[in-house]
Amino acid sequence: RYNLMIYVGVDIAKLNHFASAISSDGEILIEPFKFTNDADGFQMLVSKLIALNAEPDSIIIGLESTAQYGDNLVRYLVAENFQVCVLNPIKTSTMQKNNIRKTKTDKVDTYIIAKTLMMQGSYRFCTFYDLDLMDLKAMGRFYQKTIKQRTRLKIQLTAYVDEVFPELQYFFKSGLHQKSVYALLKEAPTPETIASMHMTHLASLLMKNSHDHFTREQAKELRVLARKSVGTSDSALSIQITHSIAQIELLDSQLNKIEEEMTDIMKFNDSVIMTIPGIGYINGGMILGEIENIHRFSSPCKLLAFAGLDPSVYQSGNFQTRRTKMSKRGSKVLRYVLIDAAHNVVKNNAIFKAYYDVKVAEGRTHYNALGHCAGKLVRVIWKMMTNDLEFNLH
Repeated sequence: RYNLMIYVGVDIAKLNHFASAISSDGEILIEPFKFTNDADGFQMLVSKLIALNAEPDSIIIGLESTAQYGDNLVRYLVAENFQVCVLNPIKTSTMQKNNIRKTKTDKVDTYIIAKTLMMQGSYRFCTFYDLDLMDLKAMGRFYQKTIKQRTRLKIQLTAYVDEVFPELQYFFKSGLHQKSVYALLKEAPTPETIASMHMTHLASLLMKNSHDHFTREQAKELRVLARKSVGTSDSALSIQITHSIAQIELLDSQLNKIEEEMTDIMKFNDSVIMTIPGIGYINGGMILGEIENIHRFSSPCKLLAFAGLDPSVYQSGNFQTRRTKMSKRGSKVLRYVLIDAAHNVVKNNAIFKAYYDVKVAEGRTHYNALGHCAGKLVRVIWKMMTNDLEFNLH
């Protein structure tokens, strides 16, 4: 068996990856070779590593963090019990600049990555927990995009209904976006079709989908309102109304599925972040997914900067602003979910509520005060996660 440490550098691309291996004394053990981004390619890599006849603990595999293209390989190698490090591209870029020949090819990059591993000294290997964080990050981002997509559809639907049946928004006091309204509009998207519905059927439809919140008398009022409507009966608008509702309901079902998956992952991992009052499985999962490895941040200030919640500084000559806005230069998703989480924590924790009230008393807006609370929340999260402590703020 080979007794020295072996460093494997993998250069990630969309369709094909390159890999090479060097020993801790600088000997090239595997010349750079290309392998496909599929099961056959992954097995080729594993076969070459097994052929080295080395102790499993003596092989360290490194690859750069490159969007989603390397995720499947990381999952595969972790499942095969290899030690895998995902490197910051800044580190390999520094090593690249020190390359005398100043050449950059996929084959050369594999050596750069392997040498970066060799010089790193300490390592943090990917675990199954890291794979869960990757899933949380992907689902959290998809969740947020789906929420935005649904919001746009709801705004469009409101505009369509305002044109077809403008009086409807005054009849349903809780708004148009509820199950009973959707059930009604899917079957009768215009005032004429509502007015022509049999009273028993109309009342049953409203009562069933509102859990008996509506009465037969209210159904009669709605039919009278439909007969008097000044709205436009347009077949094109009717189609847009029914199709918009179908899309919204589809997105609702997708969001429910994502919430179930994220909740299962969060329950399985039982993170200390869930001990913070007001943080639920969804925003907690999104926070963990965006942060990934908390030990990437040596201080809460660096985590604040990553979220874009750190203050931006404006100075010119002897002038410097006393109040500054958040920089908004970091992860948009993390910043959004932290502010949303801070809003919930303010409602569930007296210390955060008092801190929020102080900021409002200083003349800050609601959103600005929440930004400060989010910053305070970041410091709490960093301390809890780096020390594995449960929430205990007095």
